[in-house]
Amino acid sequence: MNIVVIVIGDELLIGQVIDTNSGWIARHVNPLGWNVKYVKVVSDDSEEIIKAIDDALSQVDLVLTTGGLGPTKDDITKAALCRYFGGELVYDKDVEKNVLEVVEKRHLKINPLTAAQAYVPSSCKVIQNRVGTAPIMWFEKNGKVLVSMPGVPFETEQMMEREVIPQLVKHFCTNEHIEHRTFIVIDYCESALAMKLEQFEAEMPPYIHLAYLPRPGIIRLRLTGHLADKSQLETDMNMLSDKLRDLLGDSIISYEDKPIAAILGDMLKRYDYLLSTAESCTGGDIAHEITEIPGSSEYFTGSVVSYSNDVKSSVLGVGQNELKEYGAVSREVVEQMCNGVSKLLNTQCAIATSGIAGPTGGTADKPVGTVWICAGCNGKLVSEKYHFPGTRDRVIDRASMTGMIMLIKLLRDLKA
Repeated sequence: MNIVVIVIGDELLIGQVIDTNSGWIARHVNPLGWNVKYVKVVSDDSEEIIKAIDDALSQVDLVLTTGGLGPTKDDITKAALCRYFGGELVYDKDVEKNVLEVVEKRHLKINPLTAAQAYVPSSCKVIQNRVGTAPIMWFEKNGKVLVSMPGVPFETEQMMEREVIPQLVKHFCTNEHIEHRTFIVIDYCESALAMKLEQFEAEMPPYIHLAYLPRPGIIRLRLTGHLADKSQLETDMNMLSDKLRDLLGDSIISYEDKPIAAILGDMLKRYDYLLSTAESCTGGDIAHEITEIPGSSEYFTGSVVSYSNDVKSSVLGVGQNELKEYGAVSREVVEQMCNGVSKLLNTQCAIATSGIAGPTGGTADKPVGTVWICAGCNGKLVSEKYHFPGTRDRVIDRASMTGMIMLIKLLRDLKA
């Protein structure tokens, strides 16, 4: 089944707020066998909202909207929905009760604007929003469904999982099964990987397809299959997964859709190792990626952001002679940083970075994007110089991902 997502709000169109709801929705309805046909972003304008809804319902049976349900005058989605589906805004005592409960849990006092959230179109079925004050509204017209949800990502995510998706699955029952398998691949660019897998793709059944999802340093390969016969689909997916393992070998570092930091964390827990980082050009970004993973305190002790040479020397023990002779962006310095932070924070493993993220600071010998990275484990070091193209943010991202991948490969080789 195809669906359309409509995201409402002026703040999205001027770039003040980034839409994350549509991506989250797509990821969570896809396993149901539902495809997002398109995402439409519209302003807080009744005519635009109504036109977008009408266009969408002319093409699909399900439309999901987010945004425009707040208590202020610029939030006009309720009124627009009332115009489109008929009825009038009525005061709903059950919504009022829910709003009061939510406000009390937040230790706040209700005001007239928040209380007005209890007005809903008489033409909708209300799904109580247990984590926010804006009610979720379910409309039906000519056998088609529209569900209007809040723009606050946390509220949409929580209520979709708890209430909206289960009710939609019950309403739109389907016999088609869908299955995903994701592989995290390193050591290939997208085009080289596609060439490697050309014959593999040609031999796949027509109801299974392969998607390439690249990001700096890795490619996520996703096998997706749609078939009514669940047993046959699982058999074919297992067979194709085995083929990919044979073709790509150690270039697959995970058979689950996980962040690089989580893959590294799993290895550190498996081997009972602790990790620390010494970061210059990445400015703590590796530590940030690692601590984004729940439970990372089991294996991550801390980081030294040694941005200045003084900190490299006084805290991490980098020699003044090495800094003077080779410069901060060098193999000699980054290896001393790696050893220094391991000793300082008493860890078996460490990652160190030193480079020129730009946009200024480059030289003929060390242009912008030059980064030395070192990964170490129990005294074994691997270090490499890289030249990462792009903006400052992209250089930092590439360096962070590369540093973690280097340690993953080192751990794998040491334990082989």
